[in-house]
Amino acid sequence: MGVFVFLPLVLPLSAWPVARLAETRLHPRTATRLLTAVAVVMAVCSTLCLALLMVVGTAQLPGNPLPDGWSDPEVRAAVPHDEVAGRAAIPALALVTAACARTLWRHRRVTRRARRALAGVPGRTVAVLPDRTPYAYALPGGRGRIVVTTALLAGLAPAERRALFAHERAHLTARHHRHLLAAHLAARANPFLRPLRTAVVYTAERWADEEAARAVGDRRTVARAIGKAALLSPGTPAPTLAALAATGPVPRRVAALLAPAPAARTWPSAFTSVGLAAWGAAAGALVSAMSSANSAVTLFLILHAATPL
Repeated sequence: MGVFVFLPLVLPLSAWPVARLAETRLHPRTATRLLTAVAVVMAVCSTLCLALLMVVGTAQLPGNPLPDGWSDPEVRAAVPHDEVAGRAAIPALALVTAACARTLWRHRRVTRRARRALAGVPGRTVAVLPDRTPYAYALPGGRGRIVVTTALLAGLAPAERRALFAHERAHLTARHHRHLLAAHLAARANPFLRPLRTAVVYTAERWADEEAARAVGDRRTVARAIGKAALLSPGTPAPTLAALAATGPVPRRVAALLAPAPAARTWPSAFTSVGLAAWGAAAGALVSAMSSANSAVTLFLILHAATPL
């Protein structure tokens, strides 16, 4: 395996410029899907890398239940600096597991709490809460539900209300909560993937903005609705699902809506800067996956040879 076993741990650094280019040059729908897929692949590969290192490190600990042959010099020689890397991987993998479990538990708890709070509120697809705090969010589950308060509706014009509902409905239709949860879990698995999580939060909001503009037929109306909603609701209550992710930089979203609509190409040409970003992200994810697969197969063969019959 050699030093290539460490490659999936640091390869997410190469995705930082790709995330910046993708969120500004690709269509939001394409960027969200691409960045989410890249983040998930790199997170899985880096976690697998830690697991491989942990096997080598655990085999060196006294009293471990693993076969004695797994601590032979031939096995340790497969990993550079095996003693330090192997033992460091044990708490690192434990932290990754705990962080991902906490994120999943929090997501489920917040979703359940929101559903219980809305159990007695009329409206199957839209729930209007008589609350003085202005906020709105999309609650997934089943066909989904849009939650908005009377304070926010009172601050918007009728056309802006339609834009708000179209934006939240786009979140439910495209199941953006899955992209956001996947990006959050990837960032927990590898801190180098946090820029991709931030980019996915922004592109998911931009995706919903574009869908709302297409549904309403007026990009400026959507821009005004976003700006007013941001001014009226500087933050959202902690019990809401919206607390799981930010709404992205509002000035950038408004500026994008005031500009012409982005081209809806599914995959750009490799001979452009946008295509170079997309293909670069795909290549980085592929290299990380191949490196992890190669390390896993190599270590499996080494351990199998060192296991007594």
